[in-house]
Amino acid sequence: MFGNMGNMQGMMKKMQKLQAEMAKLQEDLKSRTIEASAGGGVVTVVANGKKELVSVKIDPSAVDPEDVDMLQDLLLAAVNEAMRKVDEMSEREMSKLTAGMKLPPGML
Repeated sequence: MFGNMGNMQGMMKKMQKLQAEMAKLQEDLKSRTIEASAGGGVVTVVANGKKELVSVKIDPSAVDPEDVDMLQDLLLAAVNEAMRKVDEMSEREMSKLTAGMKLPPGML
């Protein structure tokens, strides 16, 4: 009976350590940046780990007053790609912390 208590305490300590490491990693990820582009690089965006846009660069050749829709589409594509890359970076780094642990879906 008491043997299981020791196991439980050990597991709780591991979970607390993991929680602290995850919090530290989340803070670290917020300062990282990801760059994505669209249209062969005519639109480039940089986002941070908090999914905030840090910068947007638009090549003047992409600015056509007759085709604003194309520029809008390129901007959306670049932003969506940056957000996807931020998610991938976060998942990749978090999975390093939880390697080998069998956590239920949604625990990260």
